[in-house]
Amino acid sequence: MKNKAPIKYILLGILALFIVASIFLPIPYYIEKPGSTIALNELVTVNGQKDQEPGSFSLTSVGVYQATLLRAAQAKFDPFSDIVSEEEFFGDATSEEYSQMQQYYMSSSQNSAVEQALTLANKPFTFEFKGVYVMHIDPSSNFIDKIHVGDTVTQVDGQTFKSSQEFMDYVQNKMIGEEVEITFLHNGKEEKASGQLIELATNKKAGIGISLVDHTEISSEEKIDFHVENIGGPSAGLMFTLQIYEQLTQENLRQNRQIAGTGTINSEGVVGRIGGIDKKIASASAAGMDVFFAPDDEITEEMKVNFPGILSNYEEAKRAMKKLNTKMKLVPVKTVQDAIDYLKETKE
Repeated sequence: MKNKAPIKYILLGILALFIVASIFLPIPYYIEKPGSTIALNELVTVNGQKDQEPGSFSLTSVGVYQATLLRAAQAKFDPFSDIVSEEEFFGDATSEEYSQMQQYYMSSSQNSAVEQALTLANKPFTFEFKGVYVMHIDPSSNFIDKIHVGDTVTQVDGQTFKSSQEFMDYVQNKMIGEEVEITFLHNGKEEKASGQLIELATNKKAGIGISLVDHTEISSEEKIDFHVENIGGPSAGLMFTLQIYEQLTQENLRQNRQIAGTGTINSEGVVGRIGGIDKKIASASAAGMDVFFAPDDEITEEMKVNFPGILSNYEEAKRAMKKLNTKMKLVPVKTVQDAIDYLKETKE
């Protein structure tokens, strides 16, 4: 009988440790769930004027949280939460590289939104090539520990370029093993690094060993500022465009309506597919939005073969709306012009 009390306390201690661990101890998974719906009049200003008209355009987001056992258990019973592994979430990128890429995607979406809004509002603008944005570094590159995903390479051997093609032509006309000095921006600070060129697997020519995209900025007489600290990704492109367009034209498309949505935007004004639209629908509905714009993206035969059961964003959104039984109006759009036309046609 004397041994029962200590055993009881040991078991209670183990139980207490398990409870604490399930609440606080992270596991190698992430929880994706409905995030915030954020009015863009807080994030975008045009020509120094804050948008104070009634109604709003809002971006929607997916909240991402480090999983614990408790959070994972809760997510299992939430139709708008998903559990993803670290490998699924980050791919082959480090957490720092992932963050840098998300910031690039956000910057790119802003650039595309400005371009589209200025084009639709018939405002002149020009492009300025800033360099090449580093999206991936080959493990065999001699710059692997010198530059990082998210850096912008601005010069090679002191020379600047007017396009990424000029940049690649210059490098690939050199000899494999030849040393070059690159100038690049890392977290906004200019740095330099030297290293030997490697043989590229794609064309057997000399190269730095990076995957790249153009880093461009738009110059215009219209001053457009974004205040989007701690927000990443490309999915706000459509809503940025609508916010900027209305401020440029003063057309009052909102008519006091609370309008949310999601979708990337490209240089042709096409609204692109995004992830987590069910969570964004849930976020917008909870925030009391009147209208939600969803990408009406095309599902190709190849996509159907590679991803059986795949649905367009609009179809996914309709399913989420049905689960929520919300009165929010769901509007499919293929282009930003579709969204503008809808708003004009439904003015009171």
